[in-house]
Amino acid sequence: SLLMKRKLFLYNFKNLRWAKGRRETYLCYVVKRRDSATSCSLDFGYLRNQMGCHVEVLFLRYIAAWDLDPGRCYRITWFTSWSPCYDCAQHVANFLRSYPNLTLRIFTARLYFCEDRKAEPEGLRRLHKAGAQIAIMTFKDYFYCWNTFVENREQTFKGWEGLHENSVHLSRKLRRILLPLYEVDDLRDAFKTLGL
Repeated sequence: SLLMKRKLFLYNFKNLRWAKGRRETYLCYVVKRRDSATSCSLDFGYLRNQMGCHVEVLFLRYIAAWDLDPGRCYRITWFTSWSPCYDCAQHVANFLRSYPNLTLRIFTARLYFCEDRKAEPEGLRRLHKAGAQIAIMTFKDYFYCWNTFVENREQTFKGWEGLHENSVHLSRKLRRILLPLYEVDDLRDAFKTLGL
């Protein structure tokens, strides 16, 4: 099925601060071709990690097989249950550099950090620098996913307790990661000056 089961979506995309036991990454995607002022939807669906291969790499293999027209512009939108790990961020950044006619927006439910807590933030910064737009999913994004990728049986999406608060918390965390380091130092100095 092209559509995800409701329980699968809610379990994997819930933006909990401590999402124990959620080891798989799910990626919902939309691929559009942009022709001047209009855009044409080419494909949508969802993927998950398979046999030790991360979902981001699976998607890159999938889209590379399309033999995209270098004279046309494409926009890819991802909604992921976890942000990319360091290695996947590197693969995606390299892919984006190889396809300057392609833009990528990533909306993620949760930020992934491995044992080496410095690697993933650095990967996200490199991915951002390569042109990817990265944001945390908000209610609006969950609503869109529910109506686009989920077998919802015409039930309206209902947010869970803490969805908004967790989204705000994760957005602040992501903003701190993506801010250039000199801006972070300037902010620290400003807070010290203010006595905060």
